Amino acid sequence: MTASAEVTNNLTTEPYRSRRNHWNNQVRRHAMMTPDKTAITYLDKHTTWKELDDRSHAFGAALHRRGVRFGDRVLMALLNRTEYIEAILGATLIGAIPVPVNIRMSPAEVAYLVTDSGARVVVTEKLLAPLADAVSTSTGEIDTIIVVDGSDNDAHLDFEDLLAEDGSDLPEIDVPEETVAAIMYTSGTTGKPKGAMLTHQNFQAQAVTTMATTNGQSDDVASIVPPLFHIAGIGGFAPIFYRGVRAVLHPLGAFDPDTMLDTLEREGVTSVFMVPAQWQAVSAAQKARPRNLKLRTMSWGAAPASDTVLNAMNESFPGASNMTAFGQTEMSPVTTILEGKDALRKLGSIGKVVPAVTARIVDPLMNDVKPGEVGEIVYRGPNMMIGYWNKPEATAEAFRGGWFHSGDLVREDEEGFLYVVDRAKDMIISGGENIYCAEVENVLYGHPSVAEAAVIGRADEKWGEVPVAVVVLADGVDDLTLAEMEPYLNENLARFKHPKDIVIIDELPRNAGGKVVKPRLREAYGSKDAGLSD
Repeated sequence: MTASAEVTNNLTTEPYRSRRNHWNNQVRRHAMMTPDKTAITYLDKHTTWKELDDRSHAFGAALHRRGVRFGDRVLMALLNRTEYIEAILGATLIGAIPVPVNIRMSPAEVAYLVTDSGARVVVTEKLLAPLADAVSTSTGEIDTIIVVDGSDNDAHLDFEDLLAEDGSDLPEIDVPEETVAAIMYTSGTTGKPKGAMLTHQNFQAQAVTTMATTNGQSDDVASIVPPLFHIAGIGGFAPIFYRGVRAVLHPLGAFDPDTMLDTLEREGVTSVFMVPAQWQAVSAAQKARPRNLKLRTMSWGAAPASDTVLNAMNESFPGASNMTAFGQTEMSPVTTILEGKDALRKLGSIGKVVPAVTARIVDPLMNDVKPGEVGEIVYRGPNMMIGYWNKPEATAEAFRGGWFHSGDLVREDEEGFLYVVDRAKDMIISGGENIYCAEVENVLYGHPSVAEAAVIGRADEKWGEVPVAVVVLADGVDDLTLAEMEPYLNENLARFKHPKDIVIIDELPRNAGGKVVKPRLREAYGSKDAGLSD
C-alpha cells in the first residue's frame, strides 16, 4: 500500500488503518470512547470530541470532493478559533498538508508562501478574506477560498455550507505517521521563509515529550494562548489530542491580563504557556486582584525571562510549577525543559535535553566541545523535521554532518544544564516573534532612499528586543524617517518586523572580507541610550 493509497471502508482495512498513531485517529478514539466530553472551549462555545470528529470528517470530505488529494497543500489564514482545528484535522484526514500563515504578514509575504508551497486552497475568515483575495489576484494560483464565518463574496465558499454536505462518499485514506502533517514557515537568514515539513510522527514525539516532562492528571484543562499559526500553538494541541483532555483556546487580539485570569478561573485551567511579557502582565494583575485558580503548571518560552518576571510568577502563583520550554519550529518544537524546581537556582538556563531528543554541542568541524565551552547545539530525534519544503540545498545545509543544526550557541555547566550564549543565526526575538535581520535588510534595500542597510537588535523592556535599522542614504537623499518609510514597510513586511528606530550613518563598518561588522553597530546603537525616534 502506498502512502497515498485510498482504501475501501470495510472490516478488513479499518483495523489496519486505525493502528496509525496520529491525531486524526486519536480524535476518532475520543469521539467513540467519550463522545460527549468537551474537547475545545472557545469563548462561550463548547465542542465535544464527537462534534470535532464529525465536523473535521465533513470538511475533509468537502475538500476531497473538490479535488484536494493526498499531499496537496491547504493554506490556513485564520485567527484562533475552533474552526481552525477542524480545518487542520479535515485536511490531514485525507493526507493533505495544512500550511498555517502568520496573519500579521503582508500580502507580498503571504503571496510568496502561496507560490512556494503550491497551495491552491485557502481557508480564512471574513476579517482576513480581503488578504486572501489580494493574494489570489497577485499570484493567480488560488482556486478556492473558504470562509469560516460567512462572506459577501459569491466566489467564496462558506465553511458551514461545506460541512452540511453529505460526507459519506469520502473513501478511507491511509495516512502513515511519516506523512507531512503541516508545513510551518519560518523566516530564513537568506531573507526568504523556509517551510519546515513536520510529520505526524514529529507531533507525536512532541506529545510524548510534553507528557514525559509534566505531571499530567485526568482532570487537566490545558490553555492554548499562542496563535495557532505558531508552532507553540499547534504543537500545544499534540498532547491534548493524545490524552483527550479539554483545551481552552484563547482568541487573538490585544492581550488583556485580567480577561486572561478571569478565563483561567472560570474554566478551571490547570496548565498554560505564555511568553514572558504576558506572564509579567498576568502576574501583576493577579497580585492586584487575586483569582481562585487551579493552575498546576505555568510554562514560558520564545523569549528570555528576567529574574524579576520569574520571581513575580512564583509569588503570584505559588502553587504552580514554573517551567521553561526551549526549542524551535524544526524540532516540533521542544528540545529542552527547565523544571520548576530549578527555575531560580539555574536562572538563565534552558534546562536539560528532553527524553526524546539526542543532542551534542559541537565546534564548526563537528567535534564535541568540552563541558563549559561554547558550541552549537545539534539534534537528532523523532521530533526532527524531515526537511524544508522545496529547498534541498537549505535542507542539506541544516543536516550537514548527519545532525540538525539549530544555529544556537550554548554551553553546558557541571550539572548538565544548558545556557544559550549567542545565536549563530542573525536573529532578533521580539515579543516571542523571530525576526531575521536578513529578511528586514532585503526589504530596506528595496527602498529608493536606502543605499545600504544593516539591522540589529536593541534591548526593550516590553518586547525583549526590537529591530533597529542602521542605513546609509542613497545619493541625493538628505534624510529619512520611519514615518516616511511606513507605507513601503506595510506593503512588504509584517508589522512586528518593522524597525522601531532608524539610525543614519555615512558608512557601514566592514571587515577585510567586506562583511558588515555588526558587533560594532550593536555596541554603538544597540542600547536604550541610543533612543528611539518614535
